[in-house]
This record gives sequence, structure tokens and C-alpha cells, in this order.
Amino acid sequence: MSEAVAKESPEQDGEGGSRRSSWGLLVTAGLGGTVVALYAVVTPFVTPALRKVCLPFVPATATQIQNVLKMLENRSGPLVDIGSGDGRIVIAAAKKGFKAVGYELNPWLVWYSRYRAWRDGVHQNTKFYISDLWKVSFSHYRNIVVFGVPQMMPQLEKKLEEELECNARIIACRFPFPCWIPDHTTGEGIDTVWAYDLKHYRRCETKTLEITPETES
Repeated sequence: MSEAVAKESPEQDGEGGSRRSSWGLLVTAGLGGTVVALYAVVTPFVTPALRKVCLPFVPATATQIQNVLKMLENRSGPLVDIGSGDGRIVIAAAKKGFKAVGYELNPWLVWYSRYRAWRDGVHQNTKFYISDLWKVSFSHYRNIVVFGVPQMMPQLEKKLEEELECNARIIACRFPFPCWIPDHTTGEGIDTVWAYDLKHYRRCETKTLEITPETES
């Protein structure tokens, strides 16, 4: 009897070791997968914060959206939202008849914005791009919405003044531009919205051709 037991013991030990090895591999694989998943999710949110100017995602409130739409009344032409986040401004503008585009650095927010636009039935009038705002020209847009931070506003003010046409209107939310004087303001607190008509900050006056009468010699 003791010999039989002695013969079975090594086999049992081998099976136990094999099970422990398998569990160890599963745990390691699980932890590795979790780390990779967290890296994939967190990186798009952390990377913008490592840039010189951080533009964090803070969703627009319902009041802010209404204030932006108020500033767009009687306006036409293409619209762009700089730092479009989850796309709510772009989608709201599209529902009012605008061809609206959003630029956002975070790919997860861009994909979610595209889904929301499809869900709300305005995907044909909206586009969302994964892009750094400093590498994009906004020259062909007439309506520009900006959810910025104080650190970026001076540089963005200069960029927009150089690129935009005279008939453009820039709508700033939460923080105003440092040098421009707003033409219109609505809301209060964090819901304040400032509108700037670029024609007041550039030499956009129409020049008339002066014709002098010919004199007979």
C-alpha cells in the first residue's frame, strides 16, 4: 500500500504544479491585457496635457449651447468648432442648418462625436477630424466656435486674425480673447459667450475707385 501511495505522489505533485503554472500564466496575461487597455484609453487624454498648451475636455452645458446658437442667429456659411470634444456644439449647429466641422485631438471623443451625429441624424452635415488645431488652417470658415483656456487665447487670436476672412465671426466660450473687444456678449458665469466680428479688427473697408473727370486740353 505504501509503495502505491509513493508512486502516486509524484504524479499528483506534477499535476498541481501544472495547474499553478497555468493559473500564473492566466493571471500574467490578464494583468498585461489590463495594462494595455488602460494605456490605450488613458493615453489620448494624457497626451494633450503634455503639450505646451493644455486644452482639457469640459463638456459644454445646455445653456452654453443655447448661447452659442443665439450668437449664430441670422448667420450662414460653414462652421467650425475648435476643440469639439464630444461634438455637441457641432451637432447642435447642424440641426440649425449649418455645415459644421469639429477638430479634436482626442480620437475617442472624435469617434464618439461621429456616432452621436449618426444617432441624431445629422451625420451628412457634420465632419469630425482628429487634428492639432495649430496645424489646421481655418481660412474658409465663416463661423468659428472656441472653447479655449487662457494660456492659448493670445496665440489663437493672432492665428485667427491672420487666417480668417473679414466676414468671419468668432464665438468664444468660457474665456474671452485678450485684445479683441466683443461685439456681442450673452450669458453669465461659465456660460458667458463672447462674439467677435473680424471686420472690426482688420482693414476690411471697401475701397471705392475715384474717377477724375478728363479735362480738355
